[in-house]
Amino acid sequence: GLLLDLDDRKVLYSKQALQKVYPASITKIMTVLLALENCAMDEEVTFSHDAVYSIDYGSSSIARDEDEVLTVEECLYAIMLESANECANAIAEHISGSTEAFADLMNQRAAELGCTGTHFTNPSGLNDPDHYTTARDMAKIAGAAFKNETLQKISSSLSYEFPATKAAAARTITPGHKMLYPSDSRYYEGMVGGKTGYTSLAGNTLVTCTEKDGVRLIAVVLKARSTHYGDTKAMLDYGYKKLQAFGSGPYHQWVQNGDGWYFRTADGQLLKGC
Repeated sequence: GLLLDLDDRKVLYSKQALQKVYPASITKIMTVLLALENCAMDEEVTFSHDAVYSIDYGSSSIARDEDEVLTVEECLYAIMLESANECANAIAEHISGSTEAFADLMNQRAAELGCTGTHFTNPSGLNDPDHYTTARDMAKIAGAAFKNETLQKISSSLSYEFPATKAAAARTITPGHKMLYPSDSRYYEGMVGGKTGYTSLAGNTLVTCTEKDGVRLIAVVLKARSTHYGDTKAMLDYGYKKLQAFGSGPYHQWVQNGDGWYFRTADGQLLKGC
């Protein structure tokens, strides 16, 4: 796990944050980020045979079929709320021509964000021995992703009206992240958004972004066994209490330097007697 203060990029809590593990569907945060960076929301996405039928039987989907068409916007809501694997594949093919080429783009973007323990092989997060990440890297990816206002809007939506498909009628889709729902016991005030993940090999994975009093935190939990919500709440509570007590970032830091205590300003000056 890892808790990151996005204001000053300070790690507030870390446990085995460099261990390489399977991310499962939190992979889709990178997929959606790249879609928003490379597509217009009204572009049409056609579903290929491979996009629909290459996913694991019984894994998350939105019941699309070959040659059906969705907009990028519809795909992104299906990916973030329903974790639809075929939509992640279709977006990847729409951008890069193939899921393999899109994985190269994912790895390039991860490197740009400073990730050193991450390698993606697909846009969905389905298990692959060469598809892995770390808690630290996922915090970096999520930090970039949740700067995007459209991704924030999609990720925090409690419902979206999804059009009919060949296999299913029009319906309302809802997010899997339980901390978003005010009526749920796991609700957390100040939710900006997040993404859940699960496979038998990855366990429960969870990325959560929150904001309170202008302070934005990212919490990442990997390889959990049904403790992901409790672990996330514990980290977030700890982070906000710590920041409330000691201040957030270089604007509110006291440092000891030789002959006494100094107040360190945003530009690094050390002031005494202020």
